[in-house]
Amino acid sequence: MDITALSALELGRKIKEKEISVVEATKAQLDKIKLEDTSYHCYITVMEKEALLRAEEVQTRIDAGEFKDSPLAGVPVAVKDNICTKGIKTTCGSKILYNFNPPYNATVIEKLENAGAVIIGKTNMDEFAMGSTTETSYFGVTNNPRNTDHVPGGSSGGSAAAVAANEVFYALGSDTGGSIRQPSSFCGVTGIKPTYGTVSRYGLVAYASSLDQIGPIARTVSDCAVALDIISGHDKKDSTSVEQDNYQYSKALIDDVKGMKIGIPRGYLGKGLDDEVKNSILAAAEVLKNRGAIVEEFDLDAVDYAIPAYYVIASAEASSNLSRYDGVKYGFRTESFEGLQDVYKKSRSEGFGNEVKRRMMIGAFVLSSGYYDAYYNKALKVKAIIKEGFDKAFQKYDILLGPTAPSTAPKLGESLSDPLKMYLGDIYTVSVNLTGLPAISLPCGTDSKGLPIGMQLIGKHFGEKDIIRVAYSYEQTQNGNE
Repeated sequence: MDITALSALELGRKIKEKEISVVEATKAQLDKIKLEDTSYHCYITVMEKEALLRAEEVQTRIDAGEFKDSPLAGVPVAVKDNICTKGIKTTCGSKILYNFNPPYNATVIEKLENAGAVIIGKTNMDEFAMGSTTETSYFGVTNNPRNTDHVPGGSSGGSAAAVAANEVFYALGSDTGGSIRQPSSFCGVTGIKPTYGTVSRYGLVAYASSLDQIGPIARTVSDCAVALDIISGHDKKDSTSVEQDNYQYSKALIDDVKGMKIGIPRGYLGKGLDDEVKNSILAAAEVLKNRGAIVEEFDLDAVDYAIPAYYVIASAEASSNLSRYDGVKYGFRTESFEGLQDVYKKSRSEGFGNEVKRRMMIGAFVLSSGYYDAYYNKALKVKAIIKEGFDKAFQKYDILLGPTAPSTAPKLGESLSDPLKMYLGDIYTVSVNLTGLPAISLPCGTDSKGLPIGMQLIGKHFGEKDIIRVAYSYEQTQNGNE
């Protein structure tokens, strides 16, 4: 039996039933990484020693009767390298943090450990989560396991690729403008971006604070739902964390969509969408319709302005958040300098990559005197209009359905040569972050090249259970469980 081919929940059950030990599962995962990660480069740091020690500890505690209510106890998990892990290098894919070892754990890491998880490594990512291909990482490019000539998407490309390559059972990513959903689509796996405030951002290295959210990536909807159960919850250390009554998302794993109203924005099916992607999305919608859902097309207001609004707001927040990296407190410092200003200038010039510099400069420009009202303030007004459009749509529909990305994964090198084209690749995902809504991407087919196509389901605020229910029902049809 190939342990690494199991789903996270399947492995969790086998560990509880004593069919597989935690150490055995961890060793199998580490062996898989050693054997294959040279082809994919999913990881920046593999925590072999720490993972094996943790596996022994978790097994001992399971044998003592602990973790009875934790379905993923003992299951190895990977974590995107912008989530702080105490004493373990956290680089954000950047030279400027090449040697940063956080003195504390992010809240999601504490929650994983409390659930008996075994953290196996830190995954590769676009530098400071700025990119859609995982090609801007200082530590090298990640390849798509479905076809190594193509990108895995980004910025959580390492996490999505690791799951797709069976190099981990599930992983955490972060999503600022689609960075969980788009790589999940490109790699043929499932990823959830929760409602803003559902998962604590404490310990997540900030890109754009009003947009960032941590979420799970896994092979199945069920694995994602259970992982979201673990990492969700109110956190007093995060001022944007929202307290709710019920976080039990796995209870929404119900194979029934009868009577649910699903809207498809017409603008999501128009110009710029690849025909093969469109056909797969419409076929998936037809599956749900045949199972009793009410599916309609409708006009969604203002989404055409989502990309410019997003990149103005995200770049502005990035320019502020990244000002803390100055070569003085921690991280990379230039070797040759004369005076404090020279330390700042040279450390930042040498430490940041081109894409990060580009967005920081855009952000500084739109926040500067004379341009604040013309760009940043206007972007905030557009954001409010987009939110009104979604609020209006959700008065009629339970969820919205559409593509995750306008095409399948591009070839390596194609996107970086045309940054504007790369930015436009986020056309279907950024609105969700601007409005704080939850969304899930799951596989719904492949193109003529065999590359995965992803379907995106968008829910109301704190409507994770609706999108999980519909995603699970669709997934059952694809698994032959009709």
